[in-house]
Amino acid sequence: MEAAGEPLANLTLTEFTERLASDAPVPGGGSAAAIAGSFAASLLAMVARLSRGRPKYANFEATHERALQAAERARQRLLTLADDDARAYGRFSTALKLPKETDEEQRQRNVATQAAARAAAEVPLAVLRECAMLLVEIEGMAGRSNVNAASDLEVAGRLAAAAARGAAANVLVNLPHVGDQRFVGGSTAEVGDLLHSVERQMLQVAQRVAGGGLREPQQE
Repeated sequence: MEAAGEPLANLTLTEFTERLASDAPVPGGGSAAAIAGSFAASLLAMVARLSRGRPKYANFEATHERALQAAERARQRLLTLADDDARAYGRFSTALKLPKETDEEQRQRNVATQAAARAAAEVPLAVLRECAMLLVEIEGMAGRSNVNAASDLEVAGRLAAAAARGAAANVLVNLPHVGDQRFVGGSTAEVGDLLHSVERQMLQVAQRVAGGGLREPQQE
């Protein structure tokens, strides 16, 4: 987790990767997925900035502005979620270490573990939602943005898709410990729906980038 409360975003890339590579349990895969998603958002913002204000792409100005706003919001949100994930895992790990010698201790441990597991599932689910939203914006920009940055847009999409799959894995691994079947069922269904959307959008992005050229403006 963050040293002395320092956000992960304040670390240099070298420091973050060193922590990720250490034997410490946090930051782990959940935080890494959120950070990867923030990179995707950053690239989307870059492509939007490289496209807006250019006469060749004037018909797509509304798309550029919307994508830029969405990307900047998601970038900050995902960095926050990286820290949230580390904290959530820390609480779950602590709950698992609670004593369980007596019936009362076992009951308290179960309550604490289920609450911590729910939080540990909710955070990566939020990451997955952000990444799915990013891919919608990335697909909307494909063929409506600076063609010289088309590969950057595809990289953004692939990073967002990878982050989404990683976040989904972290949701699913925590659900068996939650003890709330309604939450488990709803979250499982949402994960499936979001991953389906992610894969569909990523395929469309790749096809648009490979095809080159521009397409019609979006209907606002």
